[in-house]
Amino acid sequence: MTEHAGGTGTGRDEGPEVADADVPPQGPPAPGDESGTGGRGSTGGRKKWARWTRRTALALVLLLVLPTLAAEIALRVNYAGDPVDGTHTRNRDAIWLGHAWVDGRKSDADVTALARRLKGTGIRDLYVHSGPLEHDGTLPEADYPRAGRLIESVHRVLPGVRVQAWLGDKLATESPDGLRLQRAATRTAIVASTRQILDAGFEGAHFDLEPLHSGDRDYLDLLDRLHDVTESRNAQLSVAAHQIDPLPAFHSFWGTVTNHPKWWSQAYFGQVARRVDQIAVMSYDTMQPLQSLYGGYVAQQTSLALEVTPDSTDLLMGLPFYHENRFGHRGSAETVPAAVRGVRLGLSRTDADRANFGVALYVDFAATEADWTAYREGWVR
Repeated sequence: MTEHAGGTGTGRDEGPEVADADVPPQGPPAPGDESGTGGRGSTGGRKKWARWTRRTALALVLLLVLPTLAAEIALRVNYAGDPVDGTHTRNRDAIWLGHAWVDGRKSDADVTALARRLKGTGIRDLYVHSGPLEHDGTLPEADYPRAGRLIESVHRVLPGVRVQAWLGDKLATESPDGLRLQRAATRTAIVASTRQILDAGFEGAHFDLEPLHSGDRDYLDLLDRLHDVTESRNAQLSVAAHQIDPLPAFHSFWGTVTNHPKWWSQAYFGQVARRVDQIAVMSYDTMQPLQSLYGGYVAQQTSLALEVTPDSTDLLMGLPFYHENRFGHRGSAETVPAAVRGVRLGLSRTDADRANFGVALYVDFAATEADWTAYREGWVR
C-alpha cells in the first residue's frame, strides 16, 4: 500500500538530527491533539485509519469473492466426467407452448407441423399457455377460445400426447401488485379455474406462479386442493418449480441481500414434489457466465431434485430454448448442449435408472433449429 505524500507517518521531520538537549520544551497540546505533538500526530492517525479501511474492504471483498470462486470451481468440476450409458429420454418430456396455440393465431396446419417436429422425440406433454390468471384467481374463458380445436387436432395427429393448460400469474410477494395466495378466496378461485379448464377438455393443469418464496404454506394448501380435483378427473397436476439452494439456506442469504430469495430449500422442493404428478425445474436464468459452469450447475440441480422427488412424481429438468441476454441469463452460456450434458451427469450420479424423469423445453416460439438438434442428438438419441 502507498502512503500519503508528505511523510511516512512517523511524526519526524527529515532535517539533521538534533540532540535531545537542543529540543525546546513543548507547550500544551492544541485542542483535539492528544499526542502532544502540536497536530503532527493527527496525520499518522488518518493514515492508520485509511490503512484499516483499506484492509477491512479487502477482507470483505475476499469474504465475498473466495466462496464464489470456490463454488464456481466446484461447478466446473461437477461438469467433468462422462454420463452413464442409457441416460436418455424416458418418453416423459414436455414442452411449453405459447398463447398463440389457443387464441386463434395457430391453425391445423401448424399443429401438423408441430407433429412432424415432435415425431420420434420423447415429448408426451404440451404445456399450452392459456392464462394468465387474474389477480383474484379467476380465469376468463375468452383467454383460450380455440382450446377445444387445438386439443382435438393434437389427439388426431399426436396420439398419446397430453395437452395441459399452462396457467400462471405474478405473485404479490415482492411488490404490492399481483396474486395473493394468502387469501383463501383467491385459492378457492384458482381451484374453480382448474375445474373450468378441465371442463374445456384439457388433460391437466400446469401452474407457474412467481416469485414464490420457499416455505410458502398457502401454496402447499393450494396444491393439496388442486390435486384432489385433478385426481378425481384423471388429469395431471404439474408445476414449474424454482431452483434449489445451491448452498444450504442460500435463499435466505440472497433474500436478505436482494429482497428476491429466488431459490427454494431442498426440503420445500420435496414438499411440493410430493403434492403433484409432475414438477418441472426452471433450470435456466442461473447467472452462470460459461457453458461449463452452467452445465455443472444443472448437474447439481438435477441431483438435488432427484434426492427429494418421489419415484411416483415425474421430475423434468428445464432446457433453455431461448437466447436472450439479460441479467441472470447469458445466451452463450445457457445452451441446450450444456444443459443436456448436465442433466445426464446429474442423473448418472444420483439415480441413473429412474423411469419417471425427463426434460422440459422452454419455449417453442423462441427455439432455433440448433436447439432442436441438440435436444435430439444429446437426449433423444
